[in-house]
Amino acid sequence: MKVLYVASEAQPFMASGGLGDVAGSLPQALRKRLIGCRVVMPLYDTIRQELKDTMTFITSISVPVAWRRQYCGIFQAKYKGVIYYLIDNQYYFKRDTIYGHFDDAERFTFFSRAVLEILPHIDFKPDIIHCNDWQSALTPVFYSTMYSQDPWYQGIKTVFTIHNIQYQGTYGMDLVSDVVGLKDENANILEYDGDVNFMKGAIECADKVTTVSPSYANEILDPWYSHGLDSILRERQWKLQGILNGIDTESYDPETDEAIAMKYNSQNVAQGKKKNKAQLQENMGLPIREDVPVIGIVSRLVSHKGLDLIKAVFDELLSTTDVQVVVLGSGDWQYENYFRELADRYHDKIGVRIGFEPALARKIYAGADIFLMPSKSEPCGLSQMVALRYGTVPIVRETGGLKDSITDSGDGAGNGFTFKTYNAHDMLGAIHRALGAYWNKEYWPTLVNRAVNCDFSWGRSANEYIKMYKQLLK
Repeated sequence: MKVLYVASEAQPFMASGGLGDVAGSLPQALRKRLIGCRVVMPLYDTIRQELKDTMTFITSISVPVAWRRQYCGIFQAKYKGVIYYLIDNQYYFKRDTIYGHFDDAERFTFFSRAVLEILPHIDFKPDIIHCNDWQSALTPVFYSTMYSQDPWYQGIKTVFTIHNIQYQGTYGMDLVSDVVGLKDENANILEYDGDVNFMKGAIECADKVTTVSPSYANEILDPWYSHGLDSILRERQWKLQGILNGIDTESYDPETDEAIAMKYNSQNVAQGKKKNKAQLQENMGLPIREDVPVIGIVSRLVSHKGLDLIKAVFDELLSTTDVQVVVLGSGDWQYENYFRELADRYHDKIGVRIGFEPALARKIYAGADIFLMPSKSEPCGLSQMVALRYGTVPIVRETGGLKDSITDSGDGAGNGFTFKTYNAHDMLGAIHRALGAYWNKEYWPTLVNRAVNCDFSWGRSANEYIKMYKQLLK
């Protein structure tokens, strides 16, 4: 079986979020299971030079973008056994940032069409083309309307994965003829609520639509989560499936992690956590105390991450409870300022670092006792799985991938603490239950060991994708 994995970003070349991590890890896991998986992505100018030096030029072609044709250079690189194809066009991709430009619609229309145009030139005809998010959503549309009847292209199946339904690629209807280049009779494929909607087109045309957790697949059928796409998803529910993401267990491994104070594994987790906790407290300017529970937060500081709940009750928590909190993140000014003010008032209880420092994030995973993730919505979430890997017990709201990966330990078998409704005092109740467990010195080591032995490797997820691919090809 041959799979072409299409993404606007992929590790190690470019990653701005979860998509880049998935596109770097899942193809490797598929390849280890004897699936011929290759990746195609744009050749951004901001890719590190040492990675560019590993690329070889294959050929150049021209790619139609509606009424014009654009240069497309095809480069190839290999990383950890996976072949990557990088699409070169300096007009579209020689930018300081990868997203957020006035012509993003045209840039990723070009990329989506180039994915199909390069196939005869790279000696690789896939059985499955697996696209991700709105930036490659037009590939299934182009395949369905322009390529599927071509003898060379016949028989290919398309999969489209929604990583975050909030970002859909929505533009004015004039794009249909001027940028996308669809015939008038096919314009309705992209039209939704009077606009062009790239994601809606992929949901219409792909043979399978997946999300990054089973619960998120159910949630996006509800208007509260769907950002307007629930009606089309309910119509196409027969092709919708959720598969939980994994994490890169080689990168996130407390036994080999160079960023932490002491490496450890499941055999000496208590000793490792103790040493890393002291280093974390020192780094964050907090009193070094072995006996106090430390709650870690590593997050984008935006509303849907549940920060309104934190704002509502953290004064109460910090003023009445012997606890320390460490926060790492950046985002909306109101939340950044809130945490700064909180740190001024409770300087011996909360340490805050505004920004994102990957090494510090790892120190928090290793040094905190508890990890708080009270998201309003969370398609999958990786931080809760990383926290478990480091023996840090998560507190999460039951939504999306958080619900699918964390079960409440109140039943004596769970791996964390959960709360259901989006309510600040329900979250506070879950925090107090976690703190009660922490102070139970007989029970807490059992819970930490249960956490550190959870398996959220990509192997489990890859097997689910392979099963889905095989069903499609039947």
